[in-house]
Amino acid sequence: MALALLGGGLAAATQATVATAAEVTTGDLVISGGFSRATLPNAPVGGGYLTITNKGAEADRLLSAASPVAGVVQIHQMKMEGDLMKMNELPDGVEIPAGATVTLAPGGLHIMFMQLTQPLVEGTRIPLTLTFEKAGSVEVELSVESPAAKGPAEDHSMHGG
Repeated sequence: MALALLGGGLAAATQATVATAAEVTTGDLVISGGFSRATLPNAPVGGGYLTITNKGAEADRLLSAASPVAGVVQIHQMKMEGDLMKMNELPDGVEIPAGATVTLAPGGLHIMFMQLTQPLVEGTRIPLTLTFEKAGSVEVELSVESPAAKGPAEDHSMHGG
C-alpha cells in the first residue's frame, strides 16, 4: 500500500502504523504534529517534538524513544532554575494523564537525538519509535523543518499560530 511509495531504507524501517506527521493512534493515545528541526552538517544533537493526547480513562507514560538517526535517544526537559535554563534527561519518562494532552515542544519537554548518524535535512522525514507503559510501541515520522521551526509545516490544523 502507501509504504511502497516510500523510498530506500525508510521503507524497510517503517511499519503499517507509520503515518504522516499529522496523526498516529495507539491504544488510547493520539500522537500528532511530529517534527524536528534541520541541523548543521556536523551537529552532534537534534530535537524531536510532538503532541500526545490521552483519550482514555487511565494515565499512560512515555517511557522511551529510539530512532536510526541517532546513537542515543532520550526524553528531555528544559526548565528555569533561578536565572538559568537547564536541560536534563527524564529517565522515568513523561506521564500522559487520562483525558489530557502533553506537548513536547522547543523550550520544554522534547525528544533529544544524540550522536546523530546523519544531519537532519529540511524537507525529509525521520522515523521515531515511541514506547509507552500501557499502549506499547508505535512508530511515527517526524517531518524535518527549518532550523527555527515552531511546528510542522504540513499540518497547520493542529497549531493555533
